[in-house]
Amino acid sequence: MTSQRAVSGTVRIGTRGSPLALAQANMFAALIAEASHGRIATVLHTFTTTGDKILDRPLQEAGGKGLFTKELDRAQELGEIDIAVHSLKDVTVTLPDHLYLATFLEREDPRDCLIGPVGSLADLSHGAVVGSSSLRRQAQLLAARPDLKVVMFRGNVQTRLRKLAEGEAQATILAAAGLRRLGMIDKAAGILEIDEMLPAAGQGIIGATLRMDAPDWLKELAAKLDNEEARLAALAERAFLRKLDGSCRTPIAAHFRLTPEGAEMAGELLAEDGSRRWRAEGLIEGRPSAFDVEVLGSALGEDVAAERAYEQEGIPRPDDGDEEDADA
Repeated sequence: MTSQRAVSGTVRIGTRGSPLALAQANMFAALIAEASHGRIATVLHTFTTTGDKILDRPLQEAGGKGLFTKELDRAQELGEIDIAVHSLKDVTVTLPDHLYLATFLEREDPRDCLIGPVGSLADLSHGAVVGSSSLRRQAQLLAARPDLKVVMFRGNVQTRLRKLAEGEAQATILAAAGLRRLGMIDKAAGILEIDEMLPAAGQGIIGATLRMDAPDWLKELAAKLDNEEARLAALAERAFLRKLDGSCRTPIAAHFRLTPEGAEMAGELLAEDGSRRWRAEGLIEGRPSAFDVEVLGSALGEDVAAERAYEQEGIPRPDDGDEEDADA
């Protein structure tokens, strides 16, 4: 095996061209420089993805979240780039056969922010117009405030802030992680707590994909940048998504975190109009393994799917005797 210390050269990093994506790719490049003690250079290759081009309709009508990654996936397949850096919540739960998620960077603040004249959902005026392109956020907003009018807001952070300033809506919701990485957290009127608005699976985590046949030194370097807590969260939340066949077509939220006692996780699925939500929560005692967290995520996904089926499809519930369902 070639030692990483003996390697010098250039790593070609693929990224979308939005300001946030570039900030994240530059962060990744800086970590490579630090980990390699300057022996490995980086160069960014920017891509305009299909998801970036479609701004006139919801993503779910055009094919879902893979629209933000397929051009980079293809560039890796063709050998045009060595590694691709993504916001993890944009990455499909099933990757192309030639790729794997090699690195998860330390998670930034996973919460959502309210941008507008007030800092809490409760303080929005009756019937206020809120812009969001996320089905999850739309459903959660309507679940909390059925009187709100939610309109589609597509585009990067700067575009959505411009639309807000031009009066297309009275408020919008943005990820705290993105605002912090752009140095724009001051734009937030308030930060919504996890219990108030459960985040998207993977929110706040940067993930990087490598080819399965990447050189050993590059795999070693990517592994060196990996953050264990972010990896565990990603595995748990993506397992939840996978069990529910999660995509941009479905309002799904999930959040995993380590605790002093072990770990805890919550996940939910909502009706698009926010009128119903199905939620499950679970715990792990002691330090969890990758296997443990994937089992937990899958189990909570099964619980949520069963609850929805019981209610929507009239499937008889199993006889649980006198035992209470801890996730009810």
